[in-house]
This record gives sequence, structure tokens and C-alpha cells, in this order.
Amino acid sequence: MNESAVLGTRPLGFPWVTDDPFLFCVHHDDAYPAGNGRFGPAASLSGRNIGQDFEGKDGWRMYHGEVVPGFPQHPHRGFETVTIVRRGLVDHSDSLGATARFGQGDVQWLTAGRGILHAEMFPLLDEAGPNPLELFQIWLNLPQVDKFVEPHFSMLWAGAIPTHRVTDDVGRSTEITIVAGRLGEVAPPPPPPHSWAARAEADVAIWTIAMAPGAHLTLPRALAKTNRTLYFFRGSSLVAEGRTVEKQTAILLRADAEVTLANGPQASELLLLQGRPMGEPVVQYGPFVMNSRTEIEQAIADYRRTSFGGWPWPSPGPVHARDAGRFAKHADGRVERAL
Repeated sequence: MNESAVLGTRPLGFPWVTDDPFLFCVHHDDAYPAGNGRFGPAASLSGRNIGQDFEGKDGWRMYHGEVVPGFPQHPHRGFETVTIVRRGLVDHSDSLGATARFGQGDVQWLTAGRGILHAEMFPLLDEAGPNPLELFQIWLNLPQVDKFVEPHFSMLWAGAIPTHRVTDDVGRSTEITIVAGRLGEVAPPPPPPHSWAARAEADVAIWTIAMAPGAHLTLPRALAKTNRTLYFFRGSSLVAEGRTVEKQTAILLRADAEVTLANGPQASELLLLQGRPMGEPVVQYGPFVMNSRTEIEQAIADYRRTSFGGWPWPSPGPVHARDAGRFAKHADGRVERAL
């Protein structure tokens, strides 16, 4: 047993604490009711702080939405968002003229680069039953050399994202979904070209791990000096290298050591975030992440002057047609459909 493979733990909050090269991670898990015909909830909004509804009343939130839950137009500069939608749907619109509807295991990987405005709305399409939504949004930093690249988004459709199943000695299984970072011979679709994750030496991995009750799993070694964290967000308990860990805990790991996990009596789920730190200064002002205060001031000035290309949509929180299906229309007019 190598106890030093577990460097420490910390409780999960909202959002989750992350380490370089990651900036932010939030787990949205909302039990939305039936839709009201306008893509919003068929329920009273009384008692909610509309525009800033983060309390979780009745198990769901409107966030910044007023009719439809979600996040109407807002800017980003200097980093990437990786949005993993496990249940439900997200409607994307941006200042480049691109749109998308994705979910049910799809991932959108957006490089904000020099600046983009986008909206992420959560349409409630089912008017006869509940509309559960579960997603991770992860912010991955961009190195200084790539802070001003052209904005770009990639769709990683669920059908193209590989899973790797491991069975332990007594037949209990673990399924690993690989959004970024090779696992043995299993490789996911490539990230955007200017992503830190596109550099092999950056050792970036984003995996979700689902363990059956009592299952055992050994995580392979990563590179030395890589930051590696497991977020244990669903289940009862597990044992990591002899250390018992309760759910809602982040487990900080030594990356260059194998780590043996033994799950407790309930099915468990974990998110792994891993990457070599950039080691650059990080100065953040809301949705802008740069390397200096001067660059933040420039980002604010640029946004006020240009609105990062303006907003071509008739509302700050556009929602696509009910029958649109899962699709992505890129700024160059190219359209792709879910696999």
C-alpha cells in the first residue's frame, strides 16, 4: 500500500476547487419539473431571486434565466470551457453566429481565446414529465501564448466519446468515460487545436468514473509534476489507498503513482481532472482570465468597445426550435448532427 499516493482531501463546495491548469468546476444537478410550453418550468417562480437564482429551491435553479433556466449572454476571454452534459439539453448561441443543442452525454469544448459572447440555456422540452439536467462545466486555462487565439468550439458527440470498462477479480465493473487524455490504447476525439490539452506533455485528462458497488479499480500512473484530483460526488464511501473517503470529497493524488480504489456498498461516481500546471500568473476578473491586471483592464475596455463581435440574436437567452434535435451550426455555416 502506498499511502503517499493520496496527498490530501477537501470537501466539495459550489463550485468545486480546482488546481492549475484548471480554473473552475461546477456540477449542476437540477430536478426541473415539466415544461410550460415556453421552455421554462411549469411551476411558480414565486420566492426565487429571478436573475440570480442559485438557492436550489425545490431541487432546481433558474440561474440567470428569467423564463428559461440557464445563463443568457455573457462574455469570456483567455480560457476554455468544457461542458459535459450528462442528462438534459443545453442550447448554445454565440457572438460569432454559431448555435448548438447538445446533451445526453455530449460535450462542448469552447476556446474563448481573444473573446466571445455566448448563452447557455436549459430548455425544458417535456411538458408531460420532469426535465432533469446534470452537467459539469470545467474551465481550463489557456497559456499566455494562446490567450488571444480566435474563438473556436468543438462538439464531442456522445457517440464519439469512448468508454473503457474494467472488471475486477470478482467480476465487479467500473466504466470510465474519456473526454480528454488517453487511457491505455483508448483515445478520445481531439480537443481544440490551441487547447492546453492538445499538448501531449500537458498530460491533461478529464474522465468520469462509474464504479459498481464493491468494485476495485487501479488508476494508472500519470507524469510526475502533474496535478491530479478525483471528485467523489455520488455514492456513499470508498477507500483510496487504504484511506476511507466519504462522498462529496475531492481527493488530491500524487500523479506518478498508481492509485487503488475500493468502492463502498453503493454505486459511486467520480470526476477526474488532471493536467500539468502552466505555472503562469493568473489574474481573474469574472469571465476574463489573463496574466496581469493590465490585461484584465484591456479585456474590459475591449469588451465595452466591441462586445466581442456583438450579439446577433433577438434575445439574450435564445432557445432553439422544439424539434431541432442535437446539432451544431458553426460560424462558417457548417452543420453537424449528433452521432
